[in-house]
Amino acid sequence: MPNRPVEIGPAGLHTARAIEHLRLVRGLTQHQLAAHCTALGRPMANTALSRTERARRRCDVDDLVALAAALGAPPAALLLPWPTHSPVPDATSRSLTSIQEALLG
Repeated sequence: MPNRPVEIGPAGLHTARAIEHLRLVRGLTQHQLAAHCTALGRPMANTALSRTERARRRCDVDDLVALAAALGAPPAALLLPWPTHSPVPDATSRSLTSIQEALLG
């Protein structure tokens, strides 16, 4: 029976988008961000970063920590979905906000 690659789930898709978004906010190219990760001791090619941002490659914990450090953000900022700004906040948004505050300080 051939091995099938593990699909990237909702958290992985969110993380991929969050990495790209924060990279763009910081004004970094993929080459620059990959070079920052390499300088921090986690060798990363820009092609690996590109595949991660497009959710074609899984982001492992070591990559996540290096990317967060290179982006100047806590790793949780790349993991947690931020609540949407709806007119009537629901219980999920309140609990996510509490979790985010606990993790991010």
